[in-house]
Amino acid sequence: MDVFSREDNSNTLRVLVATDCHLGYMEKDEVRRHDSFLAFEEICKIADEKQVDLVLLGGDLFHENKPSRTTLVKAIEILRRHCLNDRPVQFQVVSDQTVNFANLFGHVNYEDPHFNIGLPVFSIHGNHDDPAGVDNLSAIDILSACNLVNYFGKMILEGSGVGQITLYPILMKKGSTNVALYGLGNIRDERLNRMFQTPHAVQWMRPEVQEGCEVSDWFNILVLHQNRVKTNPKNAINEHFLPRFLDFIVWGHEHECLVDPQEVPGMGFHITQPGSSVATSLIDGESKPKHVLLLEIKGNQYRPTKIPLTSVRPFEYTEIVLKEETDIDPNDQNSILEHLDKVVSNLIDKSRRNATSRSELKLPLVRVKVDYSGFMTINPQRFGQKYVGKVANPQDILIFSKASKKGRNESVISDAERLRPEELNQQNIEALVAESNLKMEILPVNDLDVALHNFVNKDDKMAFYTCVQHNIQETRSKLAKDTDGAKFEEDDLILKVGECLEARKLYKFYNLYTDRVGIVKLSMMFSLCFCE
Repeated sequence: MDVFSREDNSNTLRVLVATDCHLGYMEKDEVRRHDSFLAFEEICKIADEKQVDLVLLGGDLFHENKPSRTTLVKAIEILRRHCLNDRPVQFQVVSDQTVNFANLFGHVNYEDPHFNIGLPVFSIHGNHDDPAGVDNLSAIDILSACNLVNYFGKMILEGSGVGQITLYPILMKKGSTNVALYGLGNIRDERLNRMFQTPHAVQWMRPEVQEGCEVSDWFNILVLHQNRVKTNPKNAINEHFLPRFLDFIVWGHEHECLVDPQEVPGMGFHITQPGSSVATSLIDGESKPKHVLLLEIKGNQYRPTKIPLTSVRPFEYTEIVLKEETDIDPNDQNSILEHLDKVVSNLIDKSRRNATSRSELKLPLVRVKVDYSGFMTINPQRFGQKYVGKVANPQDILIFSKASKKGRNESVISDAERLRPEELNQQNIEALVAESNLKMEILPVNDLDVALHNFVNKDDKMAFYTCVQHNIQETRSKLAKDTDGAKFEEDDLILKVGECLEARKLYKFYNLYTDRVGIVKLSMMFSLCFCE
């Protein structure tokens, strides 16, 4: 018999699950600046309507590591409207809260006698709003200090080498239902990948046996924010790294909505990937309808219900191959323009037909990926001017690409083609280094890349110092294990690094960080500067 067929709310923990809200995304765009906040407001309204016990967020609540004052104020206003009320909270946290919540107060927010919290929100951090700076603080720490969000899953890497982390669950009880909630905020994928493959680097603490409650009676949930699907297995987390005692996993970071729980063969747990609530990349995966998940847990069983988000801006995506279109003359640019106009107009009409039931008709996002092999390109910005007021993204409706050919000699491809802005990414930069057989002498490429990102995007003035110190410590650890007993002083290593930096005059590249092209150039230069 279905345990959820009876309306027994006293023993059913109701959780609303959402990930990747990206509050503040495109906040300077006149058309799209409110999209992220409208979606988050709808999520909170759904939580009110469904009378859930808590909201569970899977990271990237904010789009920027240092969100603007406007974004912070709007986020606090939304949380204050929906979280502060007199509705009683019907579940208890029975674990050591000083371990679960690493802040000054050390307890779940609804237990504070000075606040009426009727809707508790629990959140980990993602890669966009991760802790940074000298005090290792995240924007979510601000919401935690305001007592509006219960921030958990914030790890302090300990030990030497790849480091060590210990995951302590938040133990929740509602009637006869026991839930152990594990949180793992974003850690750089390459490092976490190595940690999972290093014995005892990741420790999972299980609930202690209590009177009338065995370890097997707990329903175990993990919330994490990492790459899930990548061609490079070292740059993602494999589901098989996770322990088999888990029952349910909320996977953040991946924006494609795969909200229906999927069982992982041989592991015994199910994974839900709610995806983002706002489209931040105009790709096929983001064009799928956006949802949140209502998760009802009773005993060791659960019932998932996906709920569509209706406030999300419509997004239409398609791909075309010009050489497969019979009505296009490769030597006539006007025929190409006419065909692309027809494709975009059809997508706009499709969006309008799908939006007839909505109370407010929004300008749609439209993206056409064009394989232009054998054809000339056109200026995307000039093409989009005629669609101002018709679509939300007239400046980047079109994106041009060429189909890859197996066995194609990479040497005949010009640098200008390989490094076109829409295709320039870390993989391309790493390929440039690899194809020239360049090797690092002092500092690893990945560590420098992370340090550069933190220095530019997170204003972390200590990023390069921390990078050098970390590698010095690892080098000292390796040298200490050397059988020849040679001794190296830290000052000698620092001097060696300093000489290398000075020799290649890295400081002259710092003025390039003020624009995105400069960031890419700087990243490449840092990747190459220690090479032979």
